[in-house]
Amino acid sequence: MERCGVHKGFTLWFTGMSGAGKSTISHLLEQRLRALGAKVEVLDGDVVRTHLSKALGFSKEDRDENIRRIGFVCELLSRNGVIAIAAAISPYRAVREEVRARIPNFVEVYVECPIEVLAERDVKGLYKRALTGEIPQFTGVSDPYEPPIAPHVTVHSAQEKPEESAERIWATLEHLGLVSFDRSALAHQRI
Repeated sequence: MERCGVHKGFTLWFTGMSGAGKSTISHLLEQRLRALGAKVEVLDGDVVRTHLSKALGFSKEDRDENIRRIGFVCELLSRNGVIAIAAAISPYRAVREEVRARIPNFVEVYVECPIEVLAERDVKGLYKRALTGEIPQFTGVSDPYEPPIAPHVTVHSAQEKPEESAERIWATLEHLGLVSFDRSALAHQRI
């Protein structure tokens, strides 16, 4: 694939439970896109909570507002020719659909992983603490996580290496014409 000079902006939205691999996979794709000369920004859920949504808590209303803020930034970036990669739990389907409806060229990626594997992987012990009731409103344990109904791609991080997941997502982006970087008509279609 040739280096790109100008490309169409789009939003690659990762959703999945804490520890599923959203950030890891999104950074692999960011590196690949940057190596091709693409303008790309990653909005990682943890980083956004520190800077853009610091005052928000973890009620449903605050979680929805956090996702709306991330979506707003993605919309601005995408319409200005930047590839926006959002890696946020985004547990509620309705607000994800709301954001999806506002952003042309929105690609949803569901990073699926069973809670047993997430608890095993959890170096911070958050799942263990949530399962014992020590952490209230923990997504997937004491607070709901609503998987997407029709994501563009689902990766299974308990069964795939991050590089394999990134490759499957890349193939989806190619299929949608979003990473062709050749200025063909396909690269300018809206999905």
